[in-house]
Parts: sequence; C-alpha cells; structure tokens
Amino acid sequence: MERPPCVSIFLVLCVFIQSSANGQSPGLEPVGRRSRVVETKEALQETETRFLLFKEETDKGCQIRLNHPDTLEQCGFNSSLPLVMIIHGWSVDGFLENWIGQMVAALKSQLAQTVNVGLADWLTLAYRHYTVAVRNTRLVGQEVAALIQWLEESAQFSRSKVHLIGYSLGAHVSGFAGSYMGGKHKIGRITGLDAAGPLFEGSSPSDRLSPDDANFVDAIHTFTREHMGLSVGIKQPIAHYDFYPNGGYFQPGCHFLELYKHITKHGLYAITKTIKCSHERSVHLFIDSLLHPSRQSTAYQCGDMGSFSQGLCLSCQKGRCNTMGYHIRQERQGKKHKRLFLVTRPQSPFKVYHYQFKIQFINQLKKPTEPTFTMTLLGTKEENQKITITLDEEITSNKTYSFLITLDVDIGELIMIKFKWENGAVWTNVWNTVQTIIPWSQEPLYSGLVVKTIKVKAGETQQRMTFCSENTDGLQLHPSQEKTFVRCDVNSTKLKRKIR
Repeated sequence: MERPPCVSIFLVLCVFIQSSANGQSPGLEPVGRRSRVVETKEALQETETRFLLFKEETDKGCQIRLNHPDTLEQCGFNSSLPLVMIIHGWSVDGFLENWIGQMVAALKSQLAQTVNVGLADWLTLAYRHYTVAVRNTRLVGQEVAALIQWLEESAQFSRSKVHLIGYSLGAHVSGFAGSYMGGKHKIGRITGLDAAGPLFEGSSPSDRLSPDDANFVDAIHTFTREHMGLSVGIKQPIAHYDFYPNGGYFQPGCHFLELYKHITKHGLYAITKTIKCSHERSVHLFIDSLLHPSRQSTAYQCGDMGSFSQGLCLSCQKGRCNTMGYHIRQERQGKKHKRLFLVTRPQSPFKVYHYQFKIQFINQLKKPTEPTFTMTLLGTKEENQKITITLDEEITSNKTYSFLITLDVDIGELIMIKFKWENGAVWTNVWNTVQTIIPWSQEPLYSGLVVKTIKVKAGETQQRMTFCSENTDGLQLHPSQEKTFVRCDVNSTKLKRKIR
C-alpha cells in the first residue's frame, strides 16, 4: 500500500502552523497531573465541559450540571446502572461529529444490559489551536473526574461502573480523568480510540493515557503512519490491551484514491472525510463491535505486523488473543502491555476470518522460480472463490512457506483446497517446449514443483488441519495445473461424508 503523504502532512502542518500563530513551541511544559486531586465542592462549582445524558437513542441529550442533584432526576440518571461516557477529540469546525450520535444509538439499543450513556462535550475548549486544545485536556480530565466524584457523593454511584470512551485527544482526557480521581480505587474502564499522537508520543505515562488510569484500559490504534517525525495517532502501547488493526498504520478503503467515491457521497466534505478516514476508523470499529455482536473481531498477540502477515501469531493460548471492541475480555496483566494484531475489511461489518497456511514445496526445476498460485477453499458452509498467493521469495529448494489468508465470510470447517499454479503464460510455453525436446521417461529431467502437504490453522476456531494431494500418483505441480488437496488426518473420512 502506498504512503498517503497528504494525510499526514495536513495534520502535521496543522500542529506547527497553529503553534506558530500563538508564539508557542510544539512541546508542552511538564505538568505533574498526579500531584493534584480534585476537590469537587471547593475546586469546581461549574464546569466548562457540558455533560449530557441520553434518555433515548435519538435524543439530543439532557444536561447534567455539577452540584445540581435535580438535573440527575430530570435527565433520568440511574445510579444502579453503569455509566458509559463518550469523550470527543480536537474540533476543527466547532461542531460535534456524526459518529457521536451513531455510538450513542448503538450503546442505547444494542446492549443486553441497559447503561447510562453520556457525553462530555468540551467543544469550547477543543475548538482551539491544537496545542491549546492539548493543554485543555488536563482541565477537561479534571472536570470529568469532578463529575464522577460528585456522582459518588450525591447518588451513591460507584466509580468502578464508569467506562470512558475517548477518541483522539479525548483518549488522553480520559486518562487524566482517571488519574485525577485519587483514592485507592480506580474507575472501571477506559477505551482509547486512536489516541492523539502529536505532543503525546514518547511522553511519560503520567502525561498521557496509560494502564494506571483505570482498572482496565484498552486502545485501538488505526492511523500511526509517521511523517516528518509525527503520526496522527499514537504508536506506542498505552493500555493493557493495544489493538493494531491492519498493523495500525493505515486502514483499507482510506487511500486518497477513494476521494472520488467520498465526493459522490459527502460532497464538499469529501476531503475532510478522506483525511479523517483512518483516524476515525477506530471509532467505527468500536461501533461495529456493538452493532454486530455475532461477528466480533478477534485479534492476536504478536511482535509486529510482519510476523502476523506470515500467520505466525494465531495462538489463543495463555490469553494471547482477545476480542476487539466493547465486548473485550477484561483481563489485567499488571502494567505489561499486550500488542494485538488483526486484519479487517474496508467497511462494516469489519470482521474477517484468519488462517495460517504452511505449504512445503520441493523445487525440481533447474532454476529458482517465483510462481503465482491461486487457492479455492471449500468449507462445510460454503466455497470461497480464488485467492491469489504470491510468495515473498523464490522457491529454490525444499522449503516450507508460511503466510496469512483472510476470508470475509465464514466457510465453516475447511475440507478441501484446490491449488493452482497460475502464471502459465510464460511457464506453459517453456514447459511445452521442454516436453517436446526431452523425451518422456520415468523420471523426467523437468519435473516441476512438488507440493507435499498444506497445513492450515484457523485462528478463530484454533483448529489445525493437514491436507494431502487427492491424487497420490503424481505429486508434481505444473504451470496452469490445478491439484485438489483433501484432509489427510483422522477426520478426513467424516468430512467427505458431510459434502455428499
């Protein structure tokens, strides 16, 4: 995938231009946020932040005012239910973004357990130059903490039932809120959605969202591609579980080549929509987890996307995989970060099914070859049409290659593989010429490739399978030839009966 420089340059320039306009350097003066604890009654009688509570999934929100208990009753706050509070990020136009209404509706309509759904509206402090908005995140975090403390005092509400969902700068606001709470107990959960990178990348845990800020912290990173030393979303792990869909660098469907499609749908807002696409994808992945409870995306712990792309990390042993989004399995591992990777589709529903394929080749040709293969996968539910496989290196000798395959649909249990050597335009001519020149014998000099076995691991089910050639008389694979591989483990007989 090509680097989309315009996206990164645009946001990087915003940071530096706005900093210069205010005579500020991009750096922030270190502020020890943990040295102060909010004193609700004395420190904050009123807040710059508007706190809205949503009774219905389509309403505009009812304002809760700090130290005004009557507003809790008016807005329908139920202290026996959890509180999920959305915190938006930096504003470039002074308006709340459309995704907020979508998330509110999903939280109100899709959960088995009813929850209080709120919004921390800090537009008056977010609609500023970026560096000023960054400085304001501490104040907003303090105000969110003040609200939670007031709810504890006035409504006997437990902070352990609080879930803050912060996007971009809002992710760090959530972190500040958690740390400002004070006391022995922490708020329940913080979810950081592509937490802002500029002026936070590389900072200490006390100056950004960190695992210390709640009993459980999860984060989704979707736009960490770096340009001029900065990335829009923060790259470093900041949570107990850090998810990096598609590597976290950039998201499918967000390339500037998609601009024309966005113009048709969004008109003059298409450029902004395209620029924000990867950054905001974190939000839509989270909303997707609410809208499609039966299609939860599984992510797998791995060192980097390169290893993940080889299919080397599809293990769920010892908690090495988890569900991305609202329904994550909440397990704390102390202060140790877990980096998890997955692939997603370009649009909702985003879930794919991950498979590791390990194919053992024996090259009987006279020289190294770089063939292109296709596979057709037949499962107990349906058949998936041709998938193109291009190896990263030449096939030179007896070697096993490992790679990741993802499917958009659930084909069920895999029972048959049709494997074809596709690039026949050149190789078929060579093959035919050689067969004309060289007489056939029991052991031809030009024998092709031997595919001994295909081993498969399904990430979502953790099932391991081995496939062998259906025709054991001829193991060689020639250009333009397709071979069928069937299960050659103990269950193969049972599987054949399923498709008859």
